[in-house]
Amino acid sequence: MSSGYALLLESVTKTYGSGRNVVTALDDVTIGVRRGTFVAIMGPSGSGKSTFLHCSAGLDQPTKGGVTLGDTRLVGLDEEQLTEIRRERVGFVFQAYNLLDSLTIADNVGLPFRLAGEPVPMDRVNAELANVGLADMGDRYPGQLSGGQRQRVAIARALITEPDVIFADEPTGALDTRTGKQVLQLLRGVVDQTGQTVVMVTHDPVAASHADSVTFLADGRLAGELVRPTPDQVADRMTRLGEW
Repeated sequence: MSSGYALLLESVTKTYGSGRNVVTALDDVTIGVRRGTFVAIMGPSGSGKSTFLHCSAGLDQPTKGGVTLGDTRLVGLDEEQLTEIRRERVGFVFQAYNLLDSLTIADNVGLPFRLAGEPVPMDRVNAELANVGLADMGDRYPGQLSGGQRQRVAIARALITEPDVIFADEPTGALDTRTGKQVLQLLRGVVDQTGQTVVMVTHDPVAASHADSVTFLADGRLAGELVRPTPDQVADRMTRLGEW
């Protein structure tokens, strides 16, 4: 595999159920995401976006085909190995933040190390909090922060292990327009300044326009790509996909 890819899906098919009730969520999808790029995944409801994310991140195993994350092929790994990869090689940013309210901001960011049974490098925790604009807020609790600040904490937590890929699932879905834009600019900056790779599932054309490219899914299949898209181009393509 070329080391130029942070993520590579090769002929990935994912089906659920069996017999007459079989549902094909992904249908022979091949895509490579280059290191240091920001890729948005879009498509109508039921197009396979969540399944794409789950198979890419090792949360779910494809029925057929292969997924390579960084330099590691995920096919054939057991649950313990996949858990370790998700903890150390993947960053997650969710719509609902998924912070632990009983832990301080700093402890939330350092959680991946604690879960791995390793000492938490507080200097790195503080550096990541500073990177996301939350220096000196490490001793506060999630309940004391705004939604946008909580999402910044989630991004700092995703960055702390220097993962191969950060998967962002509707990261601005719970935020107002202005705050959402700040979070998207932060993700854009992470890619541009640190060479991090971000794969974002979104339904928002404005959010998608922050990415280097948008890959469209429809009925579990790849349905085209836009490079350096404007919000209008994305919205136009989505409208046509609805009819596709």
